[in-house]
Amino acid sequence: MAKQKKLTKDNIINYYMDYVLEHEKNPSSVYAFSKVNNFEESKFYEHFATFEAIEKSVFEAFFTNTVNVLNKSEDYGSFDARNKFLSFYYTFFENLTANRSYVSHILNKYKNDLKSLKILAGLKQHFTNYVSHLGIETLDLKNEKLERIQDKTLKESAWLQLLITIKFWLDDTSASFEKTDIFIEKSVNTTFDVLDVAPVKSVIDLGKFLFKEKFQMN
Repeated sequence: MAKQKKLTKDNIINYYMDYVLEHEKNPSSVYAFSKVNNFEESKFYEHFATFEAIEKSVFEAFFTNTVNVLNKSEDYGSFDARNKFLSFYYTFFENLTANRSYVSHILNKYKNDLKSLKILAGLKQHFTNYVSHLGIETLDLKNEKLERIQDKTLKESAWLQLLITIKFWLDDTSASFEKTDIFIEKSVNTTFDVLDVAPVKSVIDLGKFLFKEKFQMN
């Protein structure tokens, strides 16, 4: 059989996912994988160095596909940060569900330690960047160092929440994963209720007022 003349990154990703699902294990070597899929081993290395790099790209693709779908929606652009975040979650988990067999195979053995999983590093970078550009209102601390800490805490908390939701989804046995949808709604809304800076600002303003009045009275 003639060798493929052109091999794309997406080709390799699809071949890899199909192989994992059909054999319920990773390929034993790049040579064996390329032979099964009828392309030269050297072509593989033009796109990826390892199988782990493919797995990392798959999760990055889930993120990219999610954002592309959202950006095509006219309504999404008019949403506030809370509803944009909810929309992201629902769309992202639709992507995961469409590929559940593959995702479950890759993540189930690590689901108790997803935070340290290297193949999610690219997803984390994209996701935390997305969170930082959502326009979530935070406190104006008027201190560059404190604001950097606040921003980092926000992104790390959001990432941890996503990992917890992925673990919940992996364990979810409800029809159409409806329990995951409920979990998403409750957890995202709770997060934004906690992040709501309006009450905190009111307390700070009251504190400033009382402090000022106290010194004026003295």
